[in-house]
Amino acid sequence: MPETRAEYKDGVWWSKDGLRLHYRLYDGPAEKPPIICMHGLTRNARDWEPVAERLAGDWKLYVLEMRGRGESAYAPDPLSYVPLTYVQDVEAFLAAEKIGRYVAFGTSLGGIVTMLQAATRPERLAGALLNDIGPVLEDEGLERIRGYVGKGGNFPTWLHAARNLQNGFGDVYPNWALEQWLAMAKRLCKLQPSGRIGYDYDMRIAEPLRVTGGESGFDMWTAFAKLADVPTMLVRGALSELLSAATAAEMQRRKPDLDITVVPDTGHAPLLDEPEAVSAIDRLLERVEERERQSA
Repeated sequence: MPETRAEYKDGVWWSKDGLRLHYRLYDGPAEKPPIICMHGLTRNARDWEPVAERLAGDWKLYVLEMRGRGESAYAPDPLSYVPLTYVQDVEAFLAAEKIGRYVAFGTSLGGIVTMLQAATRPERLAGALLNDIGPVLEDEGLERIRGYVGKGGNFPTWLHAARNLQNGFGDVYPNWALEQWLAMAKRLCKLQPSGRIGYDYDMRIAEPLRVTGGESGFDMWTAFAKLADVPTMLVRGALSELLSAATAAEMQRRKPDLDITVVPDTGHAPLLDEPEAVSAIDRLLERVEERERQSA
């Protein structure tokens, strides 16, 4: 039988500097706080399909595409591709949709945005999922990211794109079969007008990364501290080069109720369809529902 796909609606909102930005809406009950899904640096809305399709109907999900990714407009100024600008874009989205309280799901860059949102108005967060990201970014992981972001490249077929990803990231997902690499290629890439397969983001997102230390522009431990009263789940890939076990332990020391799940044989970042991650998300959402019932 063909795989079932949850239905979603496409929506748009406008940034303060006039960019037309895109999101997917998976419908769900209005009485629960919606889930806002925010992808990683080179990713897009397709990255959240396994999560959204599993939760849609039980929860309302908005899957945002940051400027320069997917169907969102590319920025005329590449130096706007920084976390503080993404936060402003998300704030514009929340205002446009009149969303007051929500659950934030953030992978990598999306998790940085989540922590920066908590830094200013933590009371809006009904819950937070941080996927393989914390207040400290390891140099090894940052150098790896700088090594591939913005390099471009295109391929004659989806199989060629999948093999290229496998060659570059085989150590991140060492147990993947070819079918999984093909699925990843279709998340990361798109069919271009030329008929070739290429990455689905503005190559200029790499430009701010050339400034060492400019990854967030903020004291992330201060931001993380604002999650003190927010039910929070940290998912970490056991092989992650960006989020160390030491940083995860320090996060838990500073926030003792932090729920940490480690996904084995996986680097940066888990896709959140792994059994460990699925259970982690369910535990977080149970905590969110219990907290919302208590405060009602």
